[in-house]
Amino acid sequence: MEQKHIRNFSIIAHIDHGKSTIADRLIEYTGTLSEREMEAQVLDSMDLERERGITIKAQTVRLDYRGEDGELYELNLIDTPGHVDFNYEVSRSLAACEGALLVVDAAQGVEAQTLANVYLALEHDLEIVPVINKIDLPSAEPERVKEEIEDSIGLDTSAAVLASAKTGIGIKEILDAVVAYIPPPEGDADAPLRALIFDSYFDAYKGVIAHVRIKEGVIQKGMKLKLMATGKTFEVTDVGCFRPRPVDTGELRTGEVGFIAGALKDVRDVRVGDTVTGAERPAAAALPGYRGVTPMVFCGLYPEDSKDYDTLREALEKLQLNDAALVFEPETSIALGFGFRCGFLGLLHMDVIQERLEREYNLGLIMTAPYVVYHVYRTDGTMREVSNPADLPPATEIEHIEEPCVKATVIVPKDYVGAVMEISQEKRGVFQTMDYLDATRVTVIYHIPLNEILYDYFDRLKSATRGYASLDYELIDYQTSNLVKLDILLNGDPVDALST
Repeated sequence: MEQKHIRNFSIIAHIDHGKSTIADRLIEYTGTLSEREMEAQVLDSMDLERERGITIKAQTVRLDYRGEDGELYELNLIDTPGHVDFNYEVSRSLAACEGALLVVDAAQGVEAQTLANVYLALEHDLEIVPVINKIDLPSAEPERVKEEIEDSIGLDTSAAVLASAKTGIGIKEILDAVVAYIPPPEGDADAPLRALIFDSYFDAYKGVIAHVRIKEGVIQKGMKLKLMATGKTFEVTDVGCFRPRPVDTGELRTGEVGFIAGALKDVRDVRVGDTVTGAERPAAAALPGYRGVTPMVFCGLYPEDSKDYDTLREALEKLQLNDAALVFEPETSIALGFGFRCGFLGLLHMDVIQERLEREYNLGLIMTAPYVVYHVYRTDGTMREVSNPADLPPATEIEHIEEPCVKATVIVPKDYVGAVMEISQEKRGVFQTMDYLDATRVTVIYHIPLNEILYDYFDRLKSATRGYASLDYELIDYQTSNLVKLDILLNGDPVDALST
């Protein structure tokens, strides 16, 4: 396929605005899967994703579409998660695209996480095509939502596509908009190979399978490749694309998106965000712009039966392959025995990992309460990072403690602003700004300690606002706080697992 006929795009949306349904309709319309093979939420391959109605893993699918001009186009849809915890998945997927469909619910309008993901897309210089979905709903107000998008994001919505994924309205128009507005990929096909790994997973038969976007050069079966971050070399045994099942194509050319597999057995060798190049003719520099992922929330995971310790370790290692953000290290507790201290991106991420361990590996788990990393400055001038309260030095040796603080953006109907402010202040929040999105909805920004958000901040916001509040948060910095350790004693002895 010529480069000028390739389009790489993703779909950005808040949870429940219809992203997975639109993806299903695009797959159906282009005939990528027959009607018999279609099932709801094709790209959400985990049962957990379908049940919760969320997208966790980034998936890709190649669609063939004959445009208005009669030419055949190759459209690569890179599905992205919508939840704040999976922001790193979104930024990885966006780095592999030239454009994005911004899907907004015609009844609910712009939400906090829509804004967060749009700003990520703008950071990557993507062309954004607005799609107003669910126009078949009785409460749909597409014109109001268009105004909201223009006011809050500054996007021109004159060419916005009005659609209803449920009834199939506007699907052809979405495909035409992708061809018309999203630019084809750039890159020199004759240059040394540079390909971006934006996802990876472990297959029991083929080993590690990496999802790649070819920025320059070509990958062919039998080629020797090198991973630039780890220096590991391997031979390509499989190369192809997803339709949405893997299909062998023998090669991937500049601008294309697909998968590669080789004799890679160790999940830690294939780092998401790494650059793949040719071993014989390597590129001079890796692709820019990939940050390492830093976990924000920690908790202890212990097997209910100590015999399952090795099984738990293997399960965590396998999950880590599909999930660059999961970190873990062994730890022991007097009360709970041998287990692991695990780091996650946020509470949903932690929930998902726990549920996958229990479902996919049949493990019974004990989880400690979640905690964050504190910076403890001692009287001798040294600083130590502490995430487990049991590791805190004696109070007499502590100069001061700093804790991570986040900027929380809450979008809420104006009638509930008082409730949001009350909850935020209870949670030690410091008010920053308040802006009206339109006549009925307000954006409120607070700086709040991350530890306060962990427990029940979002749940309380949801119940106080009857489910209308949407929240997005990002880490800003550490700040000095007045904190003390609380020990809980059993028969006069402190129990490390219960410290807080």
